[in-house]
Amino acid sequence: MIDTFHYPNRMGRIILLSMEEVMGRNGVNAVLNLASHKTLIENYPADDSKLNFPFSTVSALGGTLEQVYGPHGGRGLATRIGRACFNYGVRQYSAQMGLSEMAFRLLPLPAKLNAGARAFAELFNQFTDQRVRIEENGNTLLWHIERCPLCWGRQSREPVCHLAVGLLQEALYWLSGGKLFHVEEQTCIATGDQTCAIAIDPSPML
Repeated sequence: MIDTFHYPNRMGRIILLSMEEVMGRNGVNAVLNLASHKTLIENYPADDSKLNFPFSTVSALGGTLEQVYGPHGGRGLATRIGRACFNYGVRQYSAQMGLSEMAFRLLPLPAKLNAGARAFAELFNQFTDQRVRIEENGNTLLWHIERCPLCWGRQSREPVCHLAVGLLQEALYWLSGGKLFHVEEQTCIATGDQTCAIAIDPSPML
């Protein structure tokens, strides 16, 4: 598949650093080797905004995790990597999203979650080739990824965008000051659906 769509180098770097945090450098090197991306071993992308990290690479990393660790283990690792990605990314992008402003921090929780989700979606829409749309469906907030790097070119019987689930889980944890929320991918382009739809229950579990 032609690499038409890309993440910025900075986001590719964040994914690899997050993988390293969760799996160790040797684990990352093994995945890169099996995913046919040996050129990235000890050679992560630059910390810049150039759109040079292909969607196909992002997808290959997720698919290789499942290949190496099995579907259950690979998806669990991807969720943990997604959580780590947020912690790296918020340091890079929080000012651009306006999440560090006092007016945002003083919002009541429901408004903060809604505004945070929209700011997060706009970050991807503005700085990457990923396309995200937010939908409110009753009490549920739906995060629709309409052009998705995580399952790019993949086919699966089950949703595979677990890194995005982990990313949103950690974003909600951070936005709420330490509360846990139910986040679940309901549809996935890899299974033949129109979008990768991740449902967020805005009522904290804890």
